[in-house]
Amino acid sequence: MIQETAATEARVARPVRTFSVQLSPTPRGARLARLLATEQLRAWGLPLDPARHLVAELAANAATHGRVHGRDFRLTLADGAGTLRIEVTDTCGELLPRPQGLGPDSESGRGLVLVEALADRWGVTRGPHPRKTVWAELTPSPEPDRTGFGDRGALPKEPREGKDPTKPHSTLPPASARPHSGK
Repeated sequence: MIQETAATEARVARPVRTFSVQLSPTPRGARLARLLATEQLRAWGLPLDPARHLVAELAANAATHGRVHGRDFRLTLADGAGTLRIEVTDTCGELLPRPQGLGPDSESGRGLVLVEALADRWGVTRGPHPRKTVWAELTPSPEPDRTGFGDRGALPKEPREGKDPTKPHSTLPPASARPHSGK
């Protein structure tokens, strides 16, 4: 009897937790999306990074590129089945996001490059008309000593090339030799 109960419990997937909010397509709405997502992730006991960075980029894109006068965008977080899914839906379905080929002096246009680097998976779903949803997914790291999601955007555990991170960089002058701007 106990074995049957344990087997039944093993088959039941963890329920999906969701959070959804509609926001104005403005810089203030994009900032609020990031702040609300951060608090929801805390409430769920999930790591904040890189999820809040993904929310910030997707919400900023919706407020900047997906803005249609008089129409809001929606942020949805869904946590379940071992994956955190972040969705931002706007009402500018005819304009699909694409990573841009940029020069080193470009001042904008790197948002989707960041999304691609931080997310385990991302994409765009069209509809219903006139909407589109840009989504990103994060899968928790399988390593027991990591508390974050996956390895995307994570800093290395060991210093690269055997360098000691506590020692000053070899090309920088010592702090005592740097100019001081204070009075």
